Amino acid sequence: MYAIDLHLDLAMNATEWNRDLRLPVPVIREQEVGMTDRTDRGKGTVALPELREGGIGLVVATQIARVAGPGAPFPGWRSAEQAWAHTQAQLAWYRCMEEQGEMVQVRNQLELEKHLSLWSDEDTTLQKPVGYILSLEGADSLVDVSYLERAYAYGLRALGPGHYGPGRYANGTNATGKMGKMGVDLVKEMDRLEMILDATHLNDDAFWQALDIFKGQVWASHNLCRALVDHNRQFSDDMIRALIERGAIIGMAMDAWMIVPGWVRHQSTPEGTNCNIAALAQHVDHICQLIGNVDHVSIGTDLDGGYGKEQSPYDIDTIADLSILGEKLKDLGYKDGDIEAMMKGNALRFLREALPE
Repeated sequence: MYAIDLHLDLAMNATEWNRDLRLPVPVIREQEVGMTDRTDRGKGTVALPELREGGIGLVVATQIARVAGPGAPFPGWRSAEQAWAHTQAQLAWYRCMEEQGEMVQVRNQLELEKHLSLWSDEDTTLQKPVGYILSLEGADSLVDVSYLERAYAYGLRALGPGHYGPGRYANGTNATGKMGKMGVDLVKEMDRLEMILDATHLNDDAFWQALDIFKGQVWASHNLCRALVDHNRQFSDDMIRALIERGAIIGMAMDAWMIVPGWVRHQSTPEGTNCNIAALAQHVDHICQLIGNVDHVSIGTDLDGGYGKEQSPYDIDTIADLSILGEKLKDLGYKDGDIEAMMKGNALRFLREALPE
């Protein structure tokens, strides 16, 4: 295993984008030629064969379903009940992948070590299942707080209370305001269940409030640096320091508008903005220089998270090319041990502490 990816919307791509992720990326792209319902048709970068090819044997895989009423600035379901039903369809897809031997769920430390042992086998003819830790991106789909324990029982281990815009539990990107009672109760229930709090997408108000309330393990599955790209989706240096004080890891995302400044949606291109893996490496370096070590940087690509090659670093064709990041970090003077820590070692250390025994 070469790398761990802390954020991939696999089930979303399967159930909403109608992609059979058992097929190689080029085949999926060919199937989408001529389709115009989404801007990323024919431009996907992630499938299970490419994860194996890139040595990405363990991922944090999401459920995601937002609630949004008529006129909301972001798309979503009309009710929490509908959103819950959609997350259950996503869960059913993961279960099907397990039955097919394509994936295996990792819910605790014992299952983690068993999966690591499988991927340490150097037999390249072995069709190894991709391990996944289940996460929920945005809590809107939880009809009420009691649903969290139900989700924990089927393997949910990490949760980000907010996503884009105002949420039922927490306000996210491009929104303002602290969490109300529902959000506070949710975070306290996460603490009781010893889940991982994903700080990604929380707006500044909710971020500081959540860190004050929550006492358990925190990570940011896919985030970059506000100092390099000034937007509320990114973390300020103070927020990064606060996360590190809590022992968090921060997954480096590969969404182009987060990597380079001046991105204009539906107009800019990766080539035109010089958005490449070297630019992403600058975010890595910023965090390492800020905190004085490499111990809290991880990978959370978010590739195919509602976009494709049109909004990814131009030198990434598929997720199998993730090793390019290691090469660019070497160019900045990072040693092999540093790179291995950032690609998988830091994530493993965190998971060995955060997952239940």
